[in-house]
Amino acid sequence: MADVQVTCINKVARENKHEGLTHLGNSTGKWTKSQVIQWIEAGTNTFYTLVGGTRANVGVVNGPNGKYLRTHADGTYNDNLLALPEC
Repeated sequence: MADVQVTCINKVARENKHEGLTHLGNSTGKWTKSQVIQWIEAGTNTFYTLVGGTRANVGVVNGPNGKYLRTHADGTYNDNLLALPEC
């Protein structure tokens, strides 16, 4: 299992900011939101961000409009993914 640091994202403008995320990436590649969700749920890979020296794990959330990705650190969900630069 790989533990992958996410350093950039791609998103589209939408009312629900969590639905706007389309891709996650880093210097070695870029993956669709669907791929990342599948890998996390299967336990194939883990993903995280590192913002201000704090690690936040990426998790799958079941929202009213389907599954989306969100970071979780210190027992709190946050928006670290949306703070990352575009890939």
